[in-house]
Amino acid sequence: MASTEAAPPPGGALIRPAVAADAAALAAFAAQAFHDTYAADNDPQDMRDHAARHFGAALQAAEIADPQARTWVAEHGSTIVGFLQTGPEPPPSHENGVGSLRRLYVAAAWHGRGLARELVETACAEAAARGWRGLWLSVWERNPRAIAFYAKSGFADVGATRFAVGNDLQRDRVMLRRF
Repeated sequence: MASTEAAPPPGGALIRPAVAADAAALAAFAAQAFHDTYAADNDPQDMRDHAARHFGAALQAAEIADPQARTWVAEHGSTIVGFLQTGPEPPPSHENGVGSLRRLYVAAAWHGRGLARELVETACAEAAARGWRGLWLSVWERNPRAIAFYAKSGFADVGATRFAVGNDLQRDRVMLRRF
């Protein structure tokens, strides 16, 4: 298991493991970050449905408590400015022994400040400590900025999968970083 000591990344945010008391603030941050990232290209009802299914406070509390998952928050003062979550889900491929980078979001005001890179490295350190040989993720094929960021962070495009946003079944790129 990775250290639970918080480490300040560049830009003044502090990354630490999430705790149960973070659930409501994390749910609000996650829903807003998802909206900010994808609302311009998606149906508003699909966005609301997705947020309701994936970002509620009770769900965040359950995910924080899940011993198979790891959730980390990045804070500036007492405000969440980013988070990540890893889990044991196998990729939609024949790769064995890797975990998933389920979620990684950074507030728009923090883009370009090194926080996303620090969150990726936190996820990779956590995964390696759990004995995984790599991490996979899926990223919407219409998000070239994120795809370029993950490629720069050592993830290779290894295929495609489907991802539902509400009733809209979209195509995601599957990316893998081996350790």
